Amino acid sequence: MSAVVAQRWLIVAVVCLTACSPGTQSASDSAPEPGAPQVTTTSIIEEYPDSITRTIERLARAPRPVPNSAMPPRHLDADRFPRALVDRERIVSGGPPPDGIPPIDRPRFDSPAATDWIEPNEPVMVVTVGSAVHIYPLQVMTWHEVVNDVVDGVPVVATYCPLCNSGIVYERTVDGDVVDFGTSGSLYQANLVLYDRQSESLWTQFDGRAVVGDRVEQTLRPIPASTASWADAIAAHPDALVLQRDTENPRPYGRNPYGAYDSRDRPLAGFFTGEPDGTLPPFDRVVGIELDGQSIAVRTADVARDGVIALDLGGRPLTVWHRPGTASALDAADIAAGADVGATGVFIAEIDGARVEFAAGPDGIVDTATGSEWNIFGQATAGPLTGVQLERVDHVDTFWFSWAAFRVTPALFVVEP
Repeated sequence: MSAVVAQRWLIVAVVCLTACSPGTQSASDSAPEPGAPQVTTTSIIEEYPDSITRTIERLARAPRPVPNSAMPPRHLDADRFPRALVDRERIVSGGPPPDGIPPIDRPRFDSPAATDWIEPNEPVMVVTVGSAVHIYPLQVMTWHEVVNDVVDGVPVVATYCPLCNSGIVYERTVDGDVVDFGTSGSLYQANLVLYDRQSESLWTQFDGRAVVGDRVEQTLRPIPASTASWADAIAAHPDALVLQRDTENPRPYGRNPYGAYDSRDRPLAGFFTGEPDGTLPPFDRVVGIELDGQSIAVRTADVARDGVIALDLGGRPLTVWHRPGTASALDAADIAAGADVGATGVFIAEIDGARVEFAAGPDGIVDTATGSEWNIFGQATAGPLTGVQLERVDHVDTFWFSWAAFRVTPALFVVEP
């Protein structure tokens, strides 16, 4: 690795250190702009470039548990890793070292009835596998980002990237091997870069793909997950298991270390390279939808305005829903005080092979044929269809800049006002 590349890598790392080191700055501290990092080491960078180069070279030589590790800055070694699926120089340090944002490897769960530290409007991730439902509160995920879990016998990894507001769950079985994931301490286009501990290859969280290392091109199978309010989650799933606060690596749970992040108009400098796609403002919230290898996004504001939006993707009819009552995890200093951004759901608009139309009713979503009422998880809760579950579709609530950065053709479903 050249000294020039090494120096540039550490300059980005130091400049970005504060923004991705949760807990180092309260939301009340002064900052150049909302969500921007505090830079206090520029003079050191300018005065000691030789020291910077030596530090990076020492990191590159430091032993790792896996001999052919691609952990940064080793990922820049094109001789060792000639194939990279992304521009490897855009993988930059977010500040913390590997697992400096500690993943949860031994998750503890309890019942909703025994969990009294979550406010009704707080956002939680909900995942269903077989007959089991696990709930991952964002007040925990914000500080840990990765949970290696098993749901109904299926090894999964639940992930949350605060800078992209992307809560995504994957199966963590790759080519028959169960792998464990950690936080690499690096970012790609402001998105969390994971690493698997078995090969120390690097994976982008947003699309679950190994981009550098021995596992390059391998992908994880996504599991549909919903981000919704605690109140809605436990009303729909009273028997779910709820991830508890981590006692091995405790954090100030309930606090948002990325205060006022929602109010930004551009991705943080140093974390995102190039210009964001200009189709929408970078921080517009969108519902990103994946189905049968095709993808499309819908503005969350459009779904919130109409309550229900119908579209077709890959020849399948979809219904996209919005329900108010879920706080943003990235707005106020306290997560529960965040602005109401609501929750979304995406489902196949069919029951027993027949297409079904839905509309926004006075108390939620109804189907136009029977008038049955439906919750945000696609369950009929009242009326003739009570108990029916719609087929879930993989989707993510995220920011436009992130969705567009990871899609070659970032299609947007335009809804007429």
